[in-house]
Amino acid sequence: MTIFVFGEAMLEYHSRGASAGLRYGGDTLNTAIHLARMGCRVAYVTAVGTDPISDALVAGWASEGIDTSFVLRHPMRSPGIYAIHLDQNGERSFLTWRDQSAAREMFALPAMQAALDEARNAELLYFSLISLAILPQEGRERLLELAAGVRAQGDQVAYDSNFRRNLWPDLEQARAVSESAMGTATIGLPTDVDERQLYVSALTEREIASRWIALGCQEVVVKVGERGCLLVDAHSGGEVMPPSSVVQVVDTSGAGDAFNAGYLGARLRLAQGKAAAVERGQQLARWVIARMGALPAIDAEAPYAIESARPTHAH
Repeated sequence: MTIFVFGEAMLEYHSRGASAGLRYGGDTLNTAIHLARMGCRVAYVTAVGTDPISDALVAGWASEGIDTSFVLRHPMRSPGIYAIHLDQNGERSFLTWRDQSAAREMFALPAMQAALDEARNAELLYFSLISLAILPQEGRERLLELAAGVRAQGDQVAYDSNFRRNLWPDLEQARAVSESAMGTATIGLPTDVDERQLYVSALTEREIASRWIALGCQEVVVKVGERGCLLVDAHSGGEVMPPSSVVQVVDTSGAGDAFNAGYLGARLRLAQGKAAAVERGQQLARWVIARMGALPAIDAEAPYAIESARPTHAH
């Protein structure tokens, strides 16, 4: 298996004005599905319940090409739920119900050991600060230990410091956990807004990247929304990568998750350089924000079928 992704997948209630719908989502799940659509081999590690809705979620992920062998089943819990409301500019606000989410207890399930054993052989391990936030201390330590081991054997670890204030009792703990994750990562994918909220500081993109590099990350792409991103290599310095074109924003949901997938897929599956990978990430993010939802259905303009990358399933 090439890529292992750890995180929490949730039921998503999506509303804009009078329209609404129920589907699935979650930061790491979004990235995993985009990667699978690019033709990557992806296993998703999480926990859901034993109920029919959980069955439907897992079937949906499998239909996208995700290996669901390590989607664990919790006998007493179910998936969390979050609601997204969009304003007239496509910007989001969230409500979440996840206290009893099965994913919070995934590391307590006996079947997790098999997932960890397989994930140690991953070519790429991917997780986010949300992945860590939902876990109890023991689960966090086991995931970070896994990441350190994958890196130590020469494989890639990608980390996104996706910050949600309501998931943490205090900022000091969130910073400490995130900085531990930065130290295990070979590829960092932070967003400027998240980092500024986490550190309560008007950090510049270069200051953000410098912290990641100082903590041991080798390759950092700081996403700065419509201004593009700052790409910094621990050895060769930094370069600003502006967006190559403008798009009409319909829904900003999942833009960063899509960028991460495009970037990682280009680096891993297509063996492209960093600058080309940034363009692939921006291209996928532009396609997503021009449509409703974090995981739009594949259409004729979907930027998956490029070079050797192509969609696993077309719905």
